[in-house]
Amino acid sequence: MLKPTFAAVLLLTAGLLFPHHRLSSCSTYKITTHGKTMVGSNYDSWYADPVIWFETNGYGCSFSGARREEGGVAPQTGLNEYGLAFVTLSAPPQDPKPVSPGMKQITDRSAYLKDIMHTCKTVEEVKLYIGQYDHSLLSDEVIQYTDSSGHYLIVEPYAVTSGDNQAYVLANFCPSTIIDFSTIKQQRYINGTLFVRNKIDSSLAFCTAMSDTMHVCREKIGDGTLLTSIMDLQHGVVHLYFYHDYKQEALINLREELAKGDHQIAIASLFPVSEEYQNFLGFITPATSEAAAAFLYSCAALFFLSGFIFLVSFFRSRGERFRSVKLLLLPLCWILSFYMLVLLRNDGIFYFPAPYEDYRFSILNVAAYIPFLLLVAAIPLVIVNRKLFRDSEWGRFMRWFLTVNNATFVLLIISFSYWGLYSVF
Repeated sequence: MLKPTFAAVLLLTAGLLFPHHRLSSCSTYKITTHGKTMVGSNYDSWYADPVIWFETNGYGCSFSGARREEGGVAPQTGLNEYGLAFVTLSAPPQDPKPVSPGMKQITDRSAYLKDIMHTCKTVEEVKLYIGQYDHSLLSDEVIQYTDSSGHYLIVEPYAVTSGDNQAYVLANFCPSTIIDFSTIKQQRYINGTLFVRNKIDSSLAFCTAMSDTMHVCREKIGDGTLLTSIMDLQHGVVHLYFYHDYKQEALINLREELAKGDHQIAIASLFPVSEEYQNFLGFITPATSEAAAAFLYSCAALFFLSGFIFLVSFFRSRGERFRSVKLLLLPLCWILSFYMLVLLRNDGIFYFPAPYEDYRFSILNVAAYIPFLLLVAAIPLVIVNRKLFRDSEWGRFMRWFLTVNNATFVLLIISFSYWGLYSVF
């Protein structure tokens, strides 16, 4: 992807101010009744191309995921031939805590997760395995392991808990940090806990209905749950549902797929074409379009530089008409430069309703009103721009430099409208 050097430096600086928000809202559950254990996972993501793949080294396993990384795809769920399953969920980052000396370091997250599945049969074996490692690398996620007996292990960055409840529901939080679970406001978690309050059943129909009630579908673009996996740990079967459509199912038999050797399947190819999914694929954001990302990087660099140029020009043009406009452009340009980096680092802004609200109050909540600031400022700036050319005010360079900025402002307003950043009602 094209990344202008100057803007890349700005982005690195912004990374020190606020983290990159993935904002995935996944959920999972496990149900055990009558000697049968089912694990469900709703993978809520803006990644477009989920896959399921099979590895035969060690214990045979299936993995699914959609986030591309060097060397393959990051596993989000997994099931091995002995009925051990795992689901990963993002969680608010935890503050670093001291770890015991001599702990092994996790240098490759995906290799670590897959090695557990290739070498462990039960959650007790998983517990012994992970006890060797410092989990600070995984400070923003929680992992649920479940084996065919119905026992489960919840692995957090600095805590490990186990249990064997018939039903267990989890979403994007670390359980050990929650004092009162009734205070959790994640609707998918609330829906899941209510669903199993009066009845628990490990049938496929019950689990499909539970996955459905926990799924996410946002009104703005129709995005949300990209992939639902329901894993039957006794029979080594994975039931897949794509893009929160629970009428269409793809059945994966682990034993049969492992017999074919190592291979990968694009999950979208297992289902009929979905108009809703196609609309999602057609929605342009910096994460899905190199041109859109390059545009925002270029804007960040332009506005950052413009702030300095307008400031210098202000002090060099005493007595000049409309001189104060340059001083007003200084904060506007730098605020917009900052906001370009916000957009490049926070995918959720494009998908959640406007004005965007972070999961906890932050500078992003305030930044959500910057598009309105630009909208208010653009009209008088265009009027001033016209007068400058009509009356031959300012020097030629500064007149055209303001024109370039104004033209970019107009392009941004059009882009903000497309992304729904003005749709507050």
